[in-house]
Amino acid sequence: MSRNRTAKGIVLVPCLLLGGAFLSAAAWGEQSNQGLALMIGLGLVGAGLLAQFIPTPPPEKDEA
Repeated sequence: MSRNRTAKGIVLVPCLLLGGAFLSAAAWGEQSNQGLALMIGLGLVGAGLLAQFIPTPPPEKDEA
């Protein structure tokens, strides 16, 4: 279970950071690239957040 949680974090953090960078570029960048930067930024943030909904199996119980 810990491996799946780690993988979710590995996906979430870069997606949010890159998505934020693209969204800020859309806010303060040139007008010609604003739509593209906005779409890429929202796509990355959405993908990072959707990765958190990947189901995780229940923890295994030891039969001792």
